[in-house]
Formats: sequence, structure tokens, C-alpha cells
Amino acid sequence: MSEEITAPESETQLAESAMADLAKVREEVAKVVFGQDRTIELTLCAILAGGHALLIGAPGLAKTRLVDSLGHVLGLQSGRVQFTPDLMPSDILGSEVLEQDDEGRRSFRFLPGPVFTSLLLADEINRASPRTQSALLQAMAEHHVTIAGHRHDLPAPFHVLATQNPIEQQGTYPLPEAQLDRFLLQIQVDYPDADTERRILVETTSGKDTQLETVLTPERLIAIQKLIRDLPVGTQVVERILNLIRNARPEQSADETVRKQVKWGPSPRAGQALMLACRARALLRGRLAPSVEDLEALAEPALGHRMAMRFDPSGKTPSLPELIQTLAAKAA
Repeated sequence: MSEEITAPESETQLAESAMADLAKVREEVAKVVFGQDRTIELTLCAILAGGHALLIGAPGLAKTRLVDSLGHVLGLQSGRVQFTPDLMPSDILGSEVLEQDDEGRRSFRFLPGPVFTSLLLADEINRASPRTQSALLQAMAEHHVTIAGHRHDLPAPFHVLATQNPIEQQGTYPLPEAQLDRFLLQIQVDYPDADTERRILVETTSGKDTQLETVLTPERLIAIQKLIRDLPVGTQVVERILNLIRNARPEQSADETVRKQVKWGPSPRAGQALMLACRARALLRGRLAPSVEDLEALAEPALGHRMAMRFDPSGKTPSLPELIQTLAAKAA
């Protein structure tokens, strides 16, 4: 039985106010993104935890629509970069240009790129070359970029929500491991069920224009992010996260399948991501502390892109998502 954790009264009041705001955020986004409750929740978990999210799915599954609506509802300045094979790093970060004034004096002026926004949509990120993909690396990790030796800070908050088409599709490039590790969660966007798709067919092809309400401000979002980091986490949940992370590494695992079939396991950063995401999901679901259920729900989105399986010609090895769920259930 999980231990009871009592938060201070002031923190409880702040959390209850945040819960009401976040419930309104989810309600607004659901007006235009149908049948994707899990995707909405996981994306919000990544943002509330202060991280970035990678949404993977076939074209036409409302990934871009989700990001656009989140920017509006959260009150964030948003920008978009359409990744293409000829995209250059300067097209994302910006560049310095040489200017001459009326008196003939020359100087360099920095022209910021689209990365200088609070919510950046990196659309179809795996259609660009690895060099261009990695241009986001410093921005995602350090929230600033360096151009011609000069540091330029990004707005606060700053989040990247990237979309990715399946690797099997023509004209796509796998993301480097270092780039993948910068995403707090990797979210699989699936096809809708029949009822949801029927609703999509009817409502999105009519003349109806749904207006979304702006619920938060950047300052309010930062305050909620700070609150989430202050939420207490029970010893049981901490120990299960620790055991899961260590048991997923072939060098430390007691699981025979992991030792034989996992090429590399999650780093400590994966545990940090899972801990923060569990706190965020707890608040989204009206709780003041994360539970084991949060861990099991978030294990695959937090670890799936931070691990790799060896090729098994026999076909008997479980898939990586199945293995992670098994390890999460066994963590004790």
C-alpha cells in the first residue's frame, strides 16, 4: 500500500488552483483534437515538467493541430519550422548580417531565427539531415544558442514539440541518439477509433470555426512548473523508478532478456525525466503526489527512445515497449 503524503496547506491551495487551470487547458484542447486524450496528457506532462516532446505518427493524425492549439491555450508565443532536406542550421537559429549605416560604418547585427519563441513546432524533424537536426541540441539543453561566439538567450519558458514521421517512410533520417535524449517524452500518436474518426469527418469538414480560450500565461505556466518540482514523491515510487532504470541496463540488470537483447539502457537522465513526468501527471489527474500507476503509464514514453534492442533473428524477443512495461510492472 502506498504511503500517504501530506503537502503543506499553502502548497495544497496552489496545487488545487493549478489543477483547475490544467483541467480547463485539457478541455479547451479537446475541442479541436478529438480522441487523443492520452496524447494530450503526455504532451502536457512534458511541458509541465519543463521538457520537450517528440510526437511520432503518420501524417494526418493532428500532431500539428495539437501543437498549435496548445500554444494558444497555454498563452505562449509559438513558432514553426518545417524541416526539409535542404534546411540549414542558420535557418533555425538565426545568423549575423553585415550592415552599413548612413555614415559608412559597418557592423554586424544578429537576426534571430524561429527558435526564439516559447513553443517551437519542429514539424517532420526527421526529414532534415542529422546536422540540421542537431542544431536544436544546444537550444533544447541549455535554452540559449551561440552564434559567431556570442550567446543569445531564448525566451522563458522554452519548449520544443517535434513531430516525426515513421522512419520507414521515404525521405526520412533517424534522429541521432544525443538528439533523442533531449526529448523528455516520446509519444506515439495512433490512428483514431471508428467513432472518433466519424466525428472528425463530420466536424472538421463543416464551416464551424471553433474558438479556443487562452487559459494560462507564460508566468502562470512557469509557476505551475515550479510547483510540480516541489511536489513530494513517496519512497516507494522513488525506489521503483530507481529499480526500473537500473534493471533496464544490460550491465546491471537481473533480467536475462535485458542482459542478452538490450544493446544499451537508459542513463540517469531517463530517471530524472520519469520522475518529473510522474509529478506532472499526478497534478494533471488531481493528485498531490505521484503513484506507481503514474510510473507504469509513463515508463515507455520516458524510456523507449533512450534504449535500443539487439536484432533477434528468432523473433521470440519481446518488442521494446513490451519489455519496458514488463520491467515497470516487476520493479519493486
